Formats: sequence, C-alpha cells, structure tokens
Amino acid sequence: MVLRGYVPTSEETLQTLAALRLQSLNSDFSTHAPFPRLEELFPPHVLHARLPPPPHRPPAKCRGARLRAGLLAGGLWGQALAKQRAERDQRLRGRLREEGASTMAAIVEKWKLLQGMGRPEAMAAYVALVREWPGFGSTLFDVDLHAVRPRLDTVQEQPWQWASLTPLSPQSLVGSGPQRLWLGIGAKAVSLYKPGEPEPLDSFCYGRISSFGASDSSTFRLSIEDRDLLFETSQVDEIAQLLNTYLASAGAQQLPRPQDPPTSLPASEPTVLPQGLCPAAGPWQHRPPVGSSHS
Repeated sequence: MVLRGYVPTSEETLQTLAALRLQSLNSDFSTHAPFPRLEELFPPHVLHARLPPPPHRPPAKCRGARLRAGLLAGGLWGQALAKQRAERDQRLRGRLREEGASTMAAIVEKWKLLQGMGRPEAMAAYVALVREWPGFGSTLFDVDLHAVRPRLDTVQEQPWQWASLTPLSPQSLVGSGPQRLWLGIGAKAVSLYKPGEPEPLDSFCYGRISSFGASDSSTFRLSIEDRDLLFETSQVDEIAQLLNTYLASAGAQQLPRPQDPPTSLPASEPTVLPQGLCPAAGPWQHRPPVGSSHS
C-alpha cells in the first residue's frame, strides 16, 4: 500500500517508513549492507511529482493551422522540436536522479538513528505509523465515479447525472464529469476517498448498502439507501468478491451474485441488510488537519 501511494502521509513519514523497512531487513546501518532500489522503499510517484509539468501546447484552431503545423513538423522545424524534446527529457531524467539521491540520503540518515532497534521493534513501529491513517485495513481500488442519482424505487426514472462529491449527498447532482476516487472496502464500512486525501468524502456501513452489481465487465453499481452510485473500474470482480466476503462475515443476508444482475434496479423491493449492523451515518464533516487554522 505504501509504495503504491495508498497511504496518504507526509514525505517525512514516508522516509521514516523506508528507514524502518531497512532496519527490519538489514538491522543496523552498515556500508556493507545490501541496499534495495529506491522504488522498493519509497513511492516513485512522490519523486515524479517534484518534476516540472510538461509545457502546455495549445491545440491548433483550424484545419489550415493543423496542416501548416504538420508541414513544419516534417521539415527542419520538426527536427528542432525533436531535439528540444530529447534535451528536455534528458534534463528531467537528471533531475529525477538528483531527487532520488537526495531522498535516499535522507532515508539513510534516518536509518542511522535506528541503531540498536531490533527487527520486531522496527516492524511494529512501521505498522504503528501506517495504522495512523483512518483507512488502514481497507482494500483500496481505483475507480471513476461516473454518476449518482436517487434510487429508482423512490423517484421516477431519470437519466444518470454527473456527480460532485464534497461530501456525497443526494443533492450533489451538479455537472462536473467523472471523478477519479479510491473505493475503500473494509470490515465495517465502504468509503470513498479523493486520491491522496487522508479523510474520506463519505463512508457507508454495510447496513446502509441495499444492493450492488456489475452492469458489465467494467461498470459497477452500488446502491446506498436512497441513491445509486455508478463506477467504472477494471476490478469489478475483485470488488464484488470482497463485498460478499465482508457481508458474509458480518452475518448479513447474502446478496445475489453480481455476475448476473439486471441492468436496472427491479421494481420490487430490493434486499435490505439488517440496519442494526451499524448506525446510519450522516454526511462526513471535514476535519482540518492538525496545525491548520481557520479565520
């Protein structure tokens, strides 16, 4: 989870986690100790995020402009552009090496401070740091939330509408387009996160989930009380299997297998899980991070 970027925390904490991993692998610092590659200790995307973004190239406005651009690209001007791109890529690679060396040096300095710490202690400290994230223990999936609408059995049929989640609510039906989110599935609840954010946009205990199913191999529907959420993901089967596992372990009534769901919700009353599993939660209220101030 840490190396894939699924534990949102500071770079300082990520460096400490890397040092603890080195301590658990190699014990005390030594110049003769084997060094894993940096990407085996530290999330690569953090280093890439430090690089400057590529220059914005405005699109050609008309066919004639595109034609002239194509002719230029095929001549000397195109060769000059290719040379500029190659030089820029070389500079970025050099910058990435510098950032990597700087980060590894910081990790090694933290590793030296752990001298005398045993392997079990290092592993326990590592887990304790990761557990500070509220989503620890959940399995995270990358999903695109495409739509949210009120349940069909509570209102007249209406088209799917783009969703805006801050936090998620039946009123958040304003146009914004698909949103990339983390879908966290844990033992007690399902949560939605903005990638990199430590607190969820919203969480739903299993007593609030009335049904779920796969519309096709890449589309997953989750029905939460009075609204339906439609996700696009490449991990439909994994999500469905994990939900079934947690529902079964909670002693809830097993939902139908999601491989053969109806494309729309049936007119009959859907299966409702026991409400006693957890209290109905209201919309998540944002808590500012420690040290922040509000006017």
